[in-house]
Amino acid sequence: MTPSLLSLNVGMPKDVSWQGRTVHTGVWKYPVTGPRMVRRLNIDGDGQGDLAGHGGEQRAVLVYQAQSHQHWREHFGRSDIGYGHFGENLTVDGLADDEVCIGDRYRIGDAEFEVTQPRVTCYRVGLRLGEPELPALMVGHHRPGFYMRVIREGLIQAGDEIVKTVRGPGGVTVADADALLYLPGKDQAKLRVAVDIPALSPGWRGSFEELLAEQAADAHAADAQSPQAAPAWPGFRPLRVTGVVPETATVTSVYLASADGAPLPAVPAGQYLTLRVTGAGTPAPIRSYSLSAAPGADRYRISVKREPHGTVSGFLTTALRTGAVLDAGAPRGDFVLDNGDGPILLISAGIGLTPVLAMLHALAGRVPLREPDDAPGRATAPEPGRALAREVWWIYGARSPDEYPLAGEVHGLLAALPQAREHVFYSASAGRLSKDKLSGIGIPTNGSAYICGPAAFMASMREALTELGVSPGRVHTELFGGLPSINPGIIGQERKQPHQPPGPEGTGPLVTFARSGISTRFPASAGNVLELAESCDVPARWSCRTGVCHTCVTPVVSGELTYSPDPLEPPPGGQALICCARPRNELVLDM
Repeated sequence: MTPSLLSLNVGMPKDVSWQGRTVHTGVWKYPVTGPRMVRRLNIDGDGQGDLAGHGGEQRAVLVYQAQSHQHWREHFGRSDIGYGHFGENLTVDGLADDEVCIGDRYRIGDAEFEVTQPRVTCYRVGLRLGEPELPALMVGHHRPGFYMRVIREGLIQAGDEIVKTVRGPGGVTVADADALLYLPGKDQAKLRVAVDIPALSPGWRGSFEELLAEQAADAHAADAQSPQAAPAWPGFRPLRVTGVVPETATVTSVYLASADGAPLPAVPAGQYLTLRVTGAGTPAPIRSYSLSAAPGADRYRISVKREPHGTVSGFLTTALRTGAVLDAGAPRGDFVLDNGDGPILLISAGIGLTPVLAMLHALAGRVPLREPDDAPGRATAPEPGRALAREVWWIYGARSPDEYPLAGEVHGLLAALPQAREHVFYSASAGRLSKDKLSGIGIPTNGSAYICGPAAFMASMREALTELGVSPGRVHTELFGGLPSINPGIIGQERKQPHQPPGPEGTGPLVTFARSGISTRFPASAGNVLELAESCDVPARWSCRTGVCHTCVTPVVSGELTYSPDPLEPPPGGQALICCARPRNELVLDM
């Protein structure tokens, strides 16, 4: 039976009220009669609301099958599901997801199309039909639908026959591709075939390449029994304070060792510790601090700036004493050095020097930490022969020399490196570090940059480096606070500081958002941890809201969770999908 176009559906984006917010979406599509012109980016009279996830040349036209419509009518027991209700432009008879392949080409009317990717899982299709779990169900039932790009523009209309003109190479069906991204048991051989299909959209190709790289890294970690394959220990463990050393008028270093005398695990330089600071409040507040030296086998070091109204930083820098015990989550974080041999740019401002100072230690051959009772600023000599030959640029911004913590240590480490350069900019005398200043010192553009400091500083440095020719993929930043939100389609939201949730205090387990400094009990009114985070204005990341896309994946410092619904693919160990998770006991999340 020849496939055919049953309905041509279009609709312009509109604003829709949803859970107290406004969503700008083009998911509302309606059948039209007569021919319509299909153009490179969409169909006349049609539009997409969120171009980050929908629309564009690779996703110009969305296709869904009448057979899938019938499937969902039966599944939900509904008779009101009609053409366009899944946001599709083309409702077709035939073209099943488990038969159509990426790269297939079809002629409909005067136009020709090429299949580029499965439909993106998104909460908005559930919003359109009033079925919130629909994104997960569409993947689990292998009925996602698919996007096509326009090869030849032309007129199409309902009733046109659909003629296959080219069979896509590789034989990877839409259902195959969808499962490779969203479901467990990924077939590495099929992933390799998929990434080589020319028609596959760049976004999905990038995701598949990342999956292949992760599989290779996991295999390497398993072969090497790498201690960095997962956090070095689960939950919190006690660490004893072995030294508290003032570095400047406002910065103090805290040295921590295992409470039982056992060696501490070595971890990549640039990572951070999450501490439960008993004595700084009730319940004990939880904060994260970058390790400021390459972690050795005997102790760790953090360097903390005392903020004017910071209760925790004030306690750590003025009240903490040697011998105290702090609970610590294992070092974690992705802000770590690459293993290449190209130039390294370590760029920081203020207390943002701490993680890049740890990297400098690693580059200089893991210079041993000075004893806590040594004179501040003194660095010991590196181990003979351990210094690396990589070109290292230390670029630092502060207000004045008095506000340059650990400067002597930095100078000692740089002296141990044969190709090191130091450029320090004091805003009180010479102005802030800027693109012009970076350009003036002649930085190399073929290396990797690691940036830490205030958010505005990191944004300006990233922009400056890319404009000067550094590849964007080689520019890495570390945030002290929460990661930027991903809330697709939501408009008109005012960004607020994280706060306690409105209403009476919850009665469930204590939930702590460590980066945001918020601890609150889980309330009965929250369906999941994501909803609690949103009620506290904690920056959150999500898309499907049903445990499919993994956009919301978040590191778990400590605690256990339950899921409802169960995610189609469980998150990696030590992480949670907060969009469908509830705390089983006291929970600390790295957000």
